[in-house]
Amino acid sequence: MQWIEAKVTFSDDHQALIVDLIADAFYNLKAKGVVIDDPLLEPVESWAPDAVARPVKPAVTGYLPADDQLESRRHYLEQHLTRLAGEQGFTYSIQYQAIDEEDWAESWKAFFWPQKITPRLVVKPTWRDYQPEPGQQIIEIDPGMAFGTGTHPTTALCVRLLEKYVQAGQCVLDVGTGSGILLIAAAKLGATHLTGIDVDLLAVTVARKNLIQNRIEPNCFELTCGHLVDSVSQTFDLVVANILAEVIVDLLDDVRQVIKPGGIFICSGIIEAYQSGVSAKMASCGFDILDVRKEGEWVALVGRQSRSFS
Repeated sequence: MQWIEAKVTFSDDHQALIVDLIADAFYNLKAKGVVIDDPLLEPVESWAPDAVARPVKPAVTGYLPADDQLESRRHYLEQHLTRLAGEQGFTYSIQYQAIDEEDWAESWKAFFWPQKITPRLVVKPTWRDYQPEPGQQIIEIDPGMAFGTGTHPTTALCVRLLEKYVQAGQCVLDVGTGSGILLIAAAKLGATHLTGIDVDLLAVTVARKNLIQNRIEPNCFELTCGHLVDSVSQTFDLVVANILAEVIVDLLDDVRQVIKPGGIFICSGIIEAYQSGVSAKMASCGFDILDVRKEGEWVALVGRQSRSFS
């Protein structure tokens, strides 16, 4: 199958906000993969010497299927970008390029190297070599076309918070599981019952392969395709959601029903401009804010369920 790579390059002082808004447009179009070019990204200690250079300008790239809906998708994207640029005052350009699925599936791998998220947890792509230090645990990931490589600040923030709050034997739910990286991290940290939900069936397939790659027994996890927690009937000790801020706000109306009394909710994918709104919604839904973590302009929040709901 052929795909169209739509790359939106922009200039603006509020980079994280614009990235979030452009990425949201691609998610609305159900783009099969969204890539963010961040020129402000600082190489970490384990960054390989032959890794690709940092981009010159910020950009967001989405991959659209080259089918009979392509023109309508392009029209939506261009209209949406025109409106956003008018509202937010940024400038942008958009470039389209046809790409074969096989080329796409391989080309992005040049950007993904082992990354030490915490002293204890290292995310390693399946095609790279890494010799772990004593006490380190390796999360093997092949994200395919699903979000979640550990290199994005929102994912790294979630992994660090899971390390702090996951306890042995717990049940963990990951809403918007993507590549399954957060479920794998939870398992490495002692969680024994794992559930992941994603609206994208492809992500569910990728997550299943990654959990098995990390030697997590199939009877210890359940992965389903669905919208947020609409199909969830059980309750969990901890729920994590690394998704867009506005989706978290919608999720909060229902997520309290699937968290055990005193349970933990970790959410990320929030830019600083939306932090107060998400915090206020968490409080109104019965969560006490326990922790706030920031990396760049990204924020992750931790709440404890303080009230029970019938």
